[in-house]
Amino acid sequence: MKKLFLLIFFFGISATGFCQLKNNSFEEIDSLQQIQKRKTIVFIHTNWCQFCQRMKTATFKNQEIIEKLNSDFYFISFNAEEKRDITFNNQTFKYLSSGNNVGIHELALQLGTQDNQIAYPVLCVLNEKNEIVFQYSNYLSSKDFKVLLEKLQE
Repeated sequence: MKKLFLLIFFFGISATGFCQLKNNSFEEIDSLQQIQKRKTIVFIHTNWCQFCQRMKTATFKNQEIIEKLNSDFYFISFNAEEKRDITFNNQTFKYLSSGNNVGIHELALQLGTQDNQIAYPVLCVLNEKNEIVFQYSNYLSSKDFKVLLEKLQE
């Protein structure tokens, strides 16, 4: 009986308390939009950016944010230094090398450039037609990100 209780308790906790953020790919978005129209939030980051890593470990681990993103948006976590070709919006984007193991992906430039520059982390919000409706370059705490999500749903 004690084991059964612990088993039920564990599954109850894991179902509610350890919800995972659903990370989509650019290639999936068109078919997902045909099923249900939603805005897409693209988190553009790099491995060396401290603020990007902080958002990954704090903001995007917040259970309220995870639940909101999973239920109301499509989410893409995109490393700006991704080397594979990505087809999105009927266009193929490639990695642009600028030196020995240094470069940026064309899609990161397309979605993350503001005032002719890119500063990480970048949040880019796309509407249902994959058009940019909002861009923000800076760290967002969980509290501030929740406010942004609420405004995006208005």
